[in-house]
Amino acid sequence: MSESEAPEAAPTFLREAPASGRVEAVSPLIRRLVCPNSGPFTQSGTCTYLVGHGRVAVIDPGPDHPAHRAALLSALDGETIEAILVTHTHRDHSPGARPLAAATGAPILGCGPHRPARAVRGAEQGRLDAAGDADHRPDRELSEGESVAGPGWTLTALATPGHTMNHLAFSLLEEDTLFSGDHVMAWSTSIVAPPDGSMGAYMASLDKLRGRSESIYWPGHGGPVREPQRFVRGLLSHRRARETGIVERVASGERTIPGLVAALYSGLDPMLRPAAALSVFAHLEDLVERGRVVTDGLPALDSEYRPG
Repeated sequence: MSESEAPEAAPTFLREAPASGRVEAVSPLIRRLVCPNSGPFTQSGTCTYLVGHGRVAVIDPGPDHPAHRAALLSALDGETIEAILVTHTHRDHSPGARPLAAATGAPILGCGPHRPARAVRGAEQGRLDAAGDADHRPDRELSEGESVAGPGWTLTALATPGHTMNHLAFSLLEEDTLFSGDHVMAWSTSIVAPPDGSMGAYMASLDKLRGRSESIYWPGHGGPVREPQRFVRGLLSHRRARETGIVERVASGERTIPGLVAALYSGLDPMLRPAAALSVFAHLEDLVERGRVVTDGLPALDSEYRPG
């Protein structure tokens, strides 16, 4: 955004929670089946999308959840899965790909193996292991611009690193639609948690989406993102406002991440404080890299931060 552009208003998040366990046709080419793995980070559950009819693509089969897999196979009785596409390797998105492939013979395509945004330090390994699906190995990793096609549908990979460094979105040409995974969701901001993710990469990926033309996004959790270009501009403004708040609090004397979380997230559900701390940490890593904030040694959750 240039200095002459007015900042977009922060996005209005829509708390629509699609019901789990039910196949729903959401467009002529798209059916949605939500896994019953609801929670504070998954809303009503992971959205699995079935694209096409007869010979279909399955996007994000979710966790290794036998009931969800049974519902998926029942919904596709008499049809053939041409490809299983995975947006990223968090445990609520990719582990279900392997048993689905074993049951159907369909290839697993999409994002590559799980990898951190930077070198993992000390106790961070446990957090990375808890979130990431280290066993994911696609039959074919898709690069930017590569497409998979079936009767009446074409899905093209778009690299959107940040939430995870291997994150992909998939554009459906025939319906001017983007499957945005966890990069952009209508119900909540996406968590960016080092060393798994990178705030700098996440912001660059949001900026990349601003110039695209898709008219609707179908995300990994929650309902659709309508007016997506406006929504993405709002997400960028929201993140920049959070960054400004962090810089101002550090300048006023707040030195620690717990203090910043308490100041910036008034009334936050205690269950979400660890996620907020990781989000603030992601911003601080980016701010240290850009010289706007400084710390002794490498940035860490327990570091003290000072104005740059």
